[in-house]
Amino acid sequence: MATCRGVDVSVHQVPQDWAAHKRTGVTFAFAKASEGERSRDPRFDAHMAGIIKSQLVPGAYHFAWPNQDPAAEAANYIGAVRPYATKHPFVHWLDLERYPDGRNYAGRSAGQIRAWAAAWIAAVRTAFPGQRVGVYTSADDLAAGRVPADVPLWFPSYPWGQAPYSRAEAAARPRPSGRSPLFWQFTSQPLDRSICYLSAAELRAWAAGTTTKTKEDGMAVSDSDAEKIAAKVWDRRMDDPLKDEPASVPVEKVLHGMATRLKRVEDALAALVAAAGTEG
Repeated sequence: MATCRGVDVSVHQVPQDWAAHKRTGVTFAFAKASEGERSRDPRFDAHMAGIIKSQLVPGAYHFAWPNQDPAAEAANYIGAVRPYATKHPFVHWLDLERYPDGRNYAGRSAGQIRAWAAAWIAAVRTAFPGQRVGVYTSADDLAAGRVPADVPLWFPSYPWGQAPYSRAEAAARPRPSGRSPLFWQFTSQPLDRSICYLSAAELRAWAAGTTTKTKEDGMAVSDSDAEKIAAKVWDRRMDDPLKDEPASVPVEKVLHGMATRLKRVEDALAALVAAAGTEG
């Protein structure tokens, strides 16, 4: 499976030599932008300027407080990243993890946290149409049902402590609660490092919105491929139209393909009617 390499940073990391990261094979870099309703990471702008200048795939994350207002938290994040996300392909992340003392989850059930996360994601998607919005979260949060379904996942799990990229690339892909993260943060030493289960070229296309990430598994499905799948669905017995389709193909893509196919049929019929009228 193709993969590519990346890092993430926050105020806790000193300014980075981003060009050096790129020379060592890093493709993407994410930086903390905000937290809660008002807090901004004081090093975000400096980190982001270096990431973009080095032509890495940029992204940012917001640390969630699900017992606060999701609209206010989304607005805080959107304000922080707008100068960068409106000018470049950009990946947005909701950092959904519980503080050790639980203060950011206090008073909220798993279902309420999941709904809160969905509201935050929807607000960011509305602000940046066509851009990718995912969730960075733990195995505990996934098992507890706090994470919306069918969103890109960035999953932290450190089985070895400090480890090179090559060890993560050779390891089996994590499957927390049966889900397939698109990104795996496999170490925090000496810096947070992750791999993405797409090639560098595929990640750039995905971040630019020119391919569709499907069911968390990183498989890119083009519009033309989706239309071929839709053609198969069209030609089937309609009592079970999606039987045997790969679970990784999103229903909305299939429906889009079917609509395209229907439009072509309508256009062909209209042409036949027009031709018949001319001949008459």
